[in-house]
This record gives sequence, structure tokens and C-alpha cells, in this order.
Amino acid sequence: MKVLLINGSPKAKGCIHTALEIAAKELNAQGIETEEIHVGNKDIRGCIACLSCRKNGKCVFDDLVNETAPKLAAADGIVIGSPVYYGGPNGTVMSFMQRLFYSAGIDCRMKVGASVVSCRRGGNSATFEMLNQFFGINGMPTVPSTYWNDVHGYSAEDVYADVEGVETIQNMAKNMAFLIKSIRDGRENIGQPETPHKNFFNFIR
Repeated sequence: MKVLLINGSPKAKGCIHTALEIAAKELNAQGIETEEIHVGNKDIRGCIACLSCRKNGKCVFDDLVNETAPKLAAADGIVIGSPVYYGGPNGTVMSFMQRLFYSAGIDCRMKVGASVVSCRRGGNSATFEMLNQFFGINGMPTVPSTYWNDVHGYSAEDVYADVEGVETIQNMAKNMAFLIKSIRDGRENIGQPETPHKNFFNFIR
């Protein structure tokens, strides 16, 4: 069992890394492997809607997105972490996630998803909601916790001072481990639900 941790902060060892590290420690204690992928400081452009991925099975831009795709395909869950930029996620991580989910064509049904947000003061709820949009559309259960998964601070050290934030991330990781194990057992004992997506409808008549 494995979870990918996507670090969408430009700072490799900043607040998001600290929050992901807290989650990883709990996941590892529950017997789940983790891998952190640092995205936030990479040169990653957005999707250009060329549809080459529909013919080639991968993005036309051969960068970290294509490197990560097989890891997502093999993983049981993913945690997307981003700092707040003008009330929303870092643009780099959004470009990365949009291209990753669209271009790779991975069946993500019943992979477990969670988001982690870091802010100095505000904008966390809107950022959290935007990141969670990736899950529902891909058939992925979203992990709950005892609050929204955000931590406050300006430095990595500040994150640990946010004791409720730390507790929230720990509880999220515990719930994530439970869901991954439960889904694995359910798939083995009763099978995965059939959820066909055959209808594609434009609201233009």
C-alpha cells in the first residue's frame, strides 16, 4: 500500500513539506508507504488542449507529469499539498494536477484522496475546496478529518505551533489508512462497484 504526497510549495522544506511529513509519519505507522514528490519549484506549464495524450497515452510535454503518472497508477492514495496564493492554490501544482489527471487516463476509482493547505492567515478554505475537486470527478473517496486539513504559519517551525492543525493532519492520515485498508478488503471480499461513464452531454441544444 502506498500514498503519493504532492508538495506544491516552491519551498522544498517549508510548511507544506512539514504538514506532509506529519501525515507520512502517521501513514507509515499504519503500514502504508509514502513518497513525496516536490512539484512547486518545477517548470511545469499548463494543458494546451492538444489532445495528443488521447493518441499517445501521455502528455506531449515530457516532464514530471509523465514521470508521476505510473506512480499514481500504482498508488492507493494521493495527498495534494499547496500554500495559499491569492486565495487559491499555487499555479504550478494546479497545472501539474490538471495535466496528470487528464493526460494519463488513469483509472483512479477508489483510490483515496486528500488535500493539505498552508496559509499565513486566510484563503485556506477556498484553496482546500479547489484541490478537493480532483477527487469526486475521478471516483475517489475524499478523506475526512476533525477539521479542514490546513495548517497556519510562515515557517516550518510555525506549523508545529498550530497544535490543532497538526492534530487535524494526523487524524486525516489515520482516516486515510483506514479507508485504504477497508477499500482493499472490500474489493477482495465483495468486489468494486461498477460505475460506467457512457454519457457525455453538453448543455447546448
